[in-house]
Amino acid sequence: MNEKILIVEDECEIADLISLYLQNENYTVYKFYNAKEALECIDNTSLDLAILDVMLPDINGFTICKKIRKDHNYPIIMLTAKEEEIDKITGLTLGADDYMTKPFHPLELVARVKAQLRRYKKYNTPQEQEEQIIYHSGLVINISTHECYLNEKLLSLTPTEFAILRILCEQKGNVVSAESLFHQIWGDEYFSKSNNTIFVHIRHLREKMNDSIDDPKYIKTVWGVGYKIEK
Repeated sequence: MNEKILIVEDECEIADLISLYLQNENYTVYKFYNAKEALECIDNTSLDLAILDVMLPDINGFTICKKIRKDHNYPIIMLTAKEEEIDKITGLTLGADDYMTKPFHPLELVARVKAQLRRYKKYNTPQEQEEQIIYHSGLVINISTHECYLNEKLLSLTPTEFAILRILCEQKGNVVSAESLFHQIWGDEYFSKSNNTIFVHIRHLREKMNDSIDDPKYIKTVWGVGYKIEK
């Protein structure tokens, strides 16, 4: 099955180039230069991943990201021409899984797409074997159905947030570094010491769990080392 990828980019040359590289990898591409037509595609097409430019002529990429996250949990990669950290953090906070700053090499974007799809399949494909459930202090993580409940309330988690929480619970009692989380989820080598992707996802995860950063019940920060969930 060829994965279906949405591209929303108003710079035609960039959109066409991305599309060409992805089609060469046998992906099915839905390419749009504006948000209006892209939103129609989102509503009517079963997609596997979205690549969204932040700056669009009609509706910005953040709004499209929020729209997708209301009904879908497939990966989202944001594209931004700005170096400001706030744009990257905003995208991740709204539910994006990764971001790239223009200019970028198309092969690197293809590598990111492959990594996101690998992670998505790994953590979202229903298991054929017996249902796998993790319990921890009011937290129930159903790996088979990709559902997470906290005190019997369903949490609306992105695929990346679910993966982070699952890994921390599976390794509870142990400190897991941000670098280790990054590699376990994305499976690539794009992590750098300045990469705050994991930090933003952890922060957003805490907000959804109403977990205090100063006195956390669940996700604790071990400064200079990583994150852990106590046994």
